[in-house]
Amino acid sequence: MPFKANADRRHRIPKQRYRVTNWAEYDAALRQRGSLTVWFSEEAVAAWRAEPRTTRGGQPSFSALAIATALTLRAVFRLALRQTEGLIGSVIALLGLDLPVPDHSTLSRRAETLEVPRPASGPSGEPVHLLVDSTGLRLHGPGEWLTEKHGTTRRRSWRKLHLATDADTGRIVASALTDKDADDGSQVGPLLEQVDGAVASFTADGAFDRDDVYAAVAACHPDADVIVPPRSSAVPSGTGATAPTRRDRHLRAIAERGRLGWQKASGYGWRALVESDISRFKRVIGDGLRLRTDGRQETEVAIAADVLNRMLDLGRPEYVRVA
Repeated sequence: MPFKANADRRHRIPKQRYRVTNWAEYDAALRQRGSLTVWFSEEAVAAWRAEPRTTRGGQPSFSALAIATALTLRAVFRLALRQTEGLIGSVIALLGLDLPVPDHSTLSRRAETLEVPRPASGPSGEPVHLLVDSTGLRLHGPGEWLTEKHGTTRRRSWRKLHLATDADTGRIVASALTDKDADDGSQVGPLLEQVDGAVASFTADGAFDRDDVYAAVAACHPDADVIVPPRSSAVPSGTGATAPTRRDRHLRAIAERGRLGWQKASGYGWRALVESDISRFKRVIGDGLRLRTDGRQETEVAIAADVLNRMLDLGRPEYVRVA
């Protein structure tokens, strides 16, 4: 069984069986998430301007750090690009720094190719337990009132966000943005490629009950457990009696214990935590994409994931078992 309900994995423990021991610290951490303290370190000031370009072409004025800083503040405060330009300018003026301010068009253009560092996965390089799910993010378009009042000649659309979170830390370790018609199973490979280090288990819902999902996990991490509930109409493979696959073992456990018993024994119930991360994404960042092109939207999602991880690092509740 890949998961154990203990205090070491406190963020994944049901609240009805545990009580919080650090309410004062956790309450202070929640207030700290809303505090605004901005400063520029000497390293950041030195790295604000782009290094001289040695090849032919225009010379960029701002480094990737400057663009990422501006887009991070934009994601936190849900600002438009022009308002982001004004916020950066006011902060630099208040700090008395002699630094240029990236304008809104520069932020939009540089977001197309900005490389956001991958989030770290697993404390001290330990194997991670991945929880995977997807959700829809609407594209920028007319609001509900405008659509209902006047109609729209443009069909509103949306894109699909795929997230993989670390069950031990709650951090988002991989993300992918696809068209709305992309199926969930096809993104297993791209998500696993973003994870640095070993994977102990891969947990997802019934939409991932496919042979190519098991194959993708086995190709990247042969020792990882795949915890995906088989469909109600699933049947064992041809080698189920002599050489059972992981899916065959799931079917056997369901036949012996029932589906609820299998979920408890396998740890499938912890998959609900990735749904909580999706809810946190939409409550903090929003349920839509504000940039227009695919590359800029991917940067927008990567910046948002980094923001949520930083907020999570500020503090989380600690639980102890009481029953």
